[in-house]
Amino acid sequence: MMNYFIVSIALLFLSSQHSLVAPEAKLELIAKDFAFTEGPAADRKGNVYFTDQPNNKIWKYSTNGKLSVYMDKAGRSNGLYFDKQENLIACADENNQLWSIKNGKIEKLVLDYQDTLLNGPNDVWVAPNGNIYFTDPYYQRDYWTRKKSDLKVQALYLYDRRGTLIQLDSTFKQPNGIIGTSDGKWLYVADIGGNKTYRYAITKDGLLSDKQLFVDQGSDGMTLDNEGNLYLTGNGITIYNNKGKKIEYIAIPSKWTGNVCFGGSEKNLLFITASDKIFTLKMRVKGVD
Repeated sequence: MMNYFIVSIALLFLSSQHSLVAPEAKLELIAKDFAFTEGPAADRKGNVYFTDQPNNKIWKYSTNGKLSVYMDKAGRSNGLYFDKQENLIACADENNQLWSIKNGKIEKLVLDYQDTLLNGPNDVWVAPNGNIYFTDPYYQRDYWTRKKSDLKVQALYLYDRRGTLIQLDSTFKQPNGIIGTSDGKWLYVADIGGNKTYRYAITKDGLLSDKQLFVDQGSDGMTLDNEGNLYLTGNGITIYNNKGKKIEYIAIPSKWTGNVCFGGSEKNLLFITASDKIFTLKMRVKGVD
């Protein structure tokens, strides 16, 4: 009996040691009563910006814990990501565009694809060299007048440094979450409609090759940590290592976990958008730029 007790305690200790969550850290509810939160992105200092799309706002959660509205009339923005110049790249879903925001000023980067209205840019990642990758699924919005897509496909796009929009992959059922590695070599894209996540190699010219199924799980939003682990969202947060092995699950007390990123002054604070709520969780690992 004593040996069993000792073994059980040892296994519990090893489990906690291998967890990506910081020792004794607890999930913290920061705020609630939003309509639907999405698109968290951290700036260079670790302040996190996120969207409340139905209420058409971008919020800021600062490193000192203060919550404020960064932008009203935010183009019904969904996914966000900062580039190296601290421009906030936004998937402006209201008119199906891609924006760049700096000090509250808006530059419209993408208006359409080959003179055809996009479905609705959803999530975005900016490579170290400035290339912008984004997903374009079709989700019918109650603020649109149209009732169907103008395009025949739901695709993955590249907006390159020359200002050219390139359709990279149109074989998805419904693409959504997207994230790339900090060295700019690999891109992960979730097909939430097909319940799968893929990994691509990024070529020198910014195009993609070697598409491989990474895991049989889709995702709304996603992020990576400094150990190369991939965080998928939806029903809580599921974490996979870079070999595609599930290594941890974090339950979130909300009907849907939309997206996640690392923020805070030390980049070790997991920031979670979950329907009408936002949470934080201190981690043992850190985010990457």
